[in-house]
Amino acid sequence: MTENHKGVLHGIRVLDLGRYQAGPRCTLMMARMGAEVIKVEKVGGEDGRSFPPQARGSSIYWAQYNSGKKSLAINLRHEKGTEALRQLVKISDIFLQNFQPGIIDEMGLGYDVLRGLNPRIIMVNISGYGQYGPYRDRPGLDVIGQAMGGLMSLTGFPDTLPTITASPVVDRITSLHACIAALGALRERDISGEGQAIDVCLADTGYTLTEIPIAAYLETGDIPQRLGNRLGVMPTNTYKAKDGYVYIISATEHTFKRCAKLIGKPEWADDPSFINPVERWQHADEIDQAIGRWVAERTVAQTVEEGTQADIPLAPVNDIPTAANDPHLWEREILVRVPDPKAGEILAAGKMIKFSRSPTIVGPVPAPGEHNREVLGGLLGYSDSQIEELQTEGVI
Repeated sequence: MTENHKGVLHGIRVLDLGRYQAGPRCTLMMARMGAEVIKVEKVGGEDGRSFPPQARGSSIYWAQYNSGKKSLAINLRHEKGTEALRQLVKISDIFLQNFQPGIIDEMGLGYDVLRGLNPRIIMVNISGYGQYGPYRDRPGLDVIGQAMGGLMSLTGFPDTLPTITASPVVDRITSLHACIAALGALRERDISGEGQAIDVCLADTGYTLTEIPIAAYLETGDIPQRLGNRLGVMPTNTYKAKDGYVYIISATEHTFKRCAKLIGKPEWADDPSFINPVERWQHADEIDQAIGRWVAERTVAQTVEEGTQADIPLAPVNDIPTAANDPHLWEREILVRVPDPKAGEILAAGKMIKFSRSPTIVGPVPAPGEHNREVLGGLLGYSDSQIEELQTEGVI
């Protein structure tokens, strides 16, 4: 089998006007798949470059979302800056932006304008509440999506406040929705020859995360409650070992039978009231206590080893230092070191997708405007004197 040294999106050019997380993470995925992603940021660099946490003067936060992209630092409030971007639209495939609805139109870069410049362009719009709908003009962030869709109401323990997740799951999933949609639009363009506009938002993602409990409520009237670390089926919970914690999930009939035998309760494996997932909930506390006693007699490593041998899904509840030293992270190259203009090297998002023939492309963190001359001169044909004039005028 011949290895392909170019990514699966080689030849696709992306203009990335995204900020913060949902937009830039979408285009990061495209960059990892080999697309040429031009990060269009303000002169001096996007605000996210200064966000914590920092390492040796560089933002670890920013590196995760923007390594492997080219930086075009340009003033889009200046007509010459906007004109340069319009020229880039003519030779690009995807245009992504995540300003509040209406702002991109005020900038003279709405979809009708882009389509007039390049009928094949695919425009990806990411926002808090969508390009239409009752809350269109409200600002939105990840946690707003968690709140709107009801995810916060289900996160935490019964006696705690509704809780956000520690990771920005709404931003991340919205970025994947956007990336999947863009890839679908590229495929459709192969057939129709035309691009189209895409609309994804954080609020929609929030609702997709609770689509099952919402549908269940509408169908049955049942209102779900916060269950802490339980998933609503048993046994699934966090259990304390001698030296840490383990999460165990054995909710199916087969895994529950194996779990019951493992913890010294073989009679449960033949008891219909324990085997049936619905009836099993009536024994939730009893099951939890039995598993808890079994785990408490073991270390985390012993629990994971014995549970794995019994073919039960479980894992250590790692703290960040432990997770950072787990061999899976490094053997699978989920984080990699890349060149950074300030830090020398910095850890960045790595190879989250593996192809059998095509590589995952992981590139360096760009300095603000590092690729101005390459983009304006190499792609648009600006002369050295024109580029110097733009610098003098503060356009780049």
